Amino acid sequence: MRSPTIKDVAEKAGVSLKTVSRVINNEPSVHERTREKVQRAIDALGYQPDPSARSLRGTRAWAIGLVYDNPNAHYVISMQNGVLSVCRERGFGLQIHPCDSTSPTLVEELCELVRRSRLAGLVLAPPMSEQKELIETLAKENIPFVRIISARKDPKDGYPCVFVDDRDAAYAITEHLIQLGHHRIGFLWGGKHHRSSPERYQGYEDALRAYGMPLDNELVVEGDYSFDDGFRGARKLLALEHRPTAIFGSNDEIAAGVLAAAKSGGIDVPWELSIAGFEDSPFSKQSWPALTTARQATTDIGRHATRRLIAELEREAHGIAGEISNEGFSPELVVRGSTAPIRK
Repeated sequence: MRSPTIKDVAEKAGVSLKTVSRVINNEPSVHERTREKVQRAIDALGYQPDPSARSLRGTRAWAIGLVYDNPNAHYVISMQNGVLSVCRERGFGLQIHPCDSTSPTLVEELCELVRRSRLAGLVLAPPMSEQKELIETLAKENIPFVRIISARKDPKDGYPCVFVDDRDAAYAITEHLIQLGHHRIGFLWGGKHHRSSPERYQGYEDALRAYGMPLDNELVVEGDYSFDDGFRGARKLLALEHRPTAIFGSNDEIAAGVLAAAKSGGIDVPWELSIAGFEDSPFSKQSWPALTTARQATTDIGRHATRRLIAELEREAHGIAGEISNEGFSPELVVRGSTAPIRK
C-alpha cells in the first residue's frame, strides 16, 4: 500500500491543500476547529510529513541536529529518544551528530553541518552546550540552538537552555550517606570538561560542610565518567589505611566500577561499604545490590529542550514578540540496596 499524502488528508478532512499545509506547519492563522478536523484526518490516515521534502520545497528548514560528545551510551540513547519523540510530534527530521568537543575546528564543523544539511537549529548536549566561544559564534551566525547545561538556576545570559541542578541532587546523596552514619565518604570525579562534575562535587562538599564534617582531600579522586575510572579510583580509596565507609561516584558507571572493586576485594556491600551513583542508568538497576542514585530524567530533558527550540523557531517564523522562559530539572534521590547504616 502507498503511503498517505497531503492530498489524501485534505480530501478526508474536506479542506484545501493549503489549509492542511498551514496545520502541518503550525501556523497561527488556522481556526481551532479546522485544526482539530485536519489533525483527526492525519491521525486516521497515519500521515507523516517528509521533513527533507518540505525543506527542499520551501525556504524554511524542517530538520534539527542533536550534537553530543559523551561516552555514556545510556545518556546518549535516552537523549536521542527524547529529542526524536518531539521531532516526530512536530513533523521535524532529526540528524544525530556525535563529535569531539575538544576539536579546535568544532565551531566551523557545526556551522558547516547546519548549512550543508539545511538544519533549522541545534540541540546542544554537554559539554558543547557549556563552551562560551561556540555559543557566541552560533548566535553571531544566526543559528538557532538550545543548550542542555548543568546549573543551579536559570543563568539568564540571553541564550536558551534547559538547566539541570546537579549540585542539589549531589547534596541529597551525600546527606543520605551522612545520615546513615558515614563520616569518611569518598568522592570520585567525572570528567572535568563537563560542568556537571564540579557541580556534583560542590554538592558533596556543601553537604559535608553543612554537617560540620571536614573535607579530606585524601578521599577525593579525579577521573572520568567511566566504569574503569570508577574501579581504579575505588581501588585507590580502599587501599588507604583508614579507608572510607562510603563512596559516591559521579555517575552510575563510576559507581558500578566501585562495586566491582569492592567485590574483587571481598568487601561486603553495603555493610562494609556503601556505594552511591548518579543518573539512574541501567547500571544502577542491574547491579547487585542495586545502586542508590539520583534519577535524572534524560529523556524528558531532551523533550523539553527540543520543544524549547521549536518554540523559538515558531516564534521567529511568525514574528511573535516576547521571550520564552527556560526550564529547570532537579534529579531525585533514589535509595536502593547499595547503601546502609554504618556497621558499628
